[in-house]
Amino acid sequence: MNNSHVIRQLYVKFKEVFGSEPSVVVSAPGRLDFLNTHQDYKGLPVVSVGINLRTYVAIGRSNNASRVISLNLAEMGLDYEDKFYSPDPILRSRKWFGNYLRASVKALFRLGMYVDNFNALIYSEVPIASGLASSAALLVSFIAALNELFSLGLTRKQVAETAYIAEHDVMGIPCGRLDQYGSAFGGIIKIETRPPFRVERLPWLNGVFTVMDSGIRHSTADIHPVRQREINEGLRDLLGMQDLPESLRDKLADRYDKVEWGKIDIREIGPYLKRLPEIPRKRILYTILTNRTTEIALDIMRGNKVNVNDLVSIMGKEWINKIEKAIGQENEKELLVGLIMSYQHILLRDLYELSIPQLEKIWKASLEAGAYGSKLSGAGLGGSIIALSNRENAEKIMKASLNAGAKMARIVFIDEGFRIEDIK
Repeated sequence: MNNSHVIRQLYVKFKEVFGSEPSVVVSAPGRLDFLNTHQDYKGLPVVSVGINLRTYVAIGRSNNASRVISLNLAEMGLDYEDKFYSPDPILRSRKWFGNYLRASVKALFRLGMYVDNFNALIYSEVPIASGLASSAALLVSFIAALNELFSLGLTRKQVAETAYIAEHDVMGIPCGRLDQYGSAFGGIIKIETRPPFRVERLPWLNGVFTVMDSGIRHSTADIHPVRQREINEGLRDLLGMQDLPESLRDKLADRYDKVEWGKIDIREIGPYLKRLPEIPRKRILYTILTNRTTEIALDIMRGNKVNVNDLVSIMGKEWINKIEKAIGQENEKELLVGLIMSYQHILLRDLYELSIPQLEKIWKASLEAGAYGSKLSGAGLGGSIIALSNRENAEKIMKASLNAGAKMARIVFIDEGFRIEDIK
């Protein structure tokens, strides 16, 4: 559906279901997990891209209980309506869709903001559990709608932070801040995931993204705690080494989210990583290498000249020909960022072990079809592969990925963060 058609349909359906017109319609985008995947919960900066797949919430006041209806779930023949009383509703079983809405209301209540009962109708273009932050798009659009309906006065950043509190603190999902801030702000942004949670808007790339959904679903809540535990095991082993230099020990901690990752050089920690068991060694190595290449990609996106030797020293000599070939090209920025995307996918596959054969087939097909770069987006072990390319090759990438087993492929465009829609 195009944007105006979605809003009209929501308006009509809301009136049909609730017997009144919605006071406001708010939408928020899904996001691409562009660079530094699985790093936000470690306090490292991440790069997000807001896309033109959006979640819409039509909302109005209610004289009775709060009612929430999901048009998507209704279309799928699943339980689609939730009913509760504000301002401090009880969460239901873990998989209940209404928990996201209940958690949002509870998060606001914890922050000292009272919302009265309401009616809400939801429609989303963001595929569920596909690595495109469908839950964040729901939380952000819903909280932004409550903010508008009840004149709460939240800023864009406060909407994002409230969405994080709802998902992480209230629902107990071990996420970072990538998804909520990526959806709230849209565009291409660098998100600092440690206080004060700064957001830097980056120049838009001269290209388009293709999203290739494997159709395989996996939950963040099933993956993140495992990787976090594995990193903690490695950190404890490192800290137990008697010959570990104090300069390195001071940067480490016994928890993944307390380490000063950005200050650790691979050459400094490398000799000690070799003495760790394989799994924690891989997880820590992933963290450092992915973060360092993200820093270089950010410099490239800001228009700074790339240091080839620096990039090769991180990525390895096998990349030198591709890097040198990109230098001086008209689309140098996109080519270099694309190479870093692909490198980070390899790290996700080999060091974080989050790829599977079906994803690898799609990934390889996208590169062979002309992508500048391609990588896993989201928690992994399923979900989507994203590719950056020019517009012409995007069509080829879409077809190639479908032939390689993708259940859905579409070209998406960079889009803004949450917005109040015109319903007149």
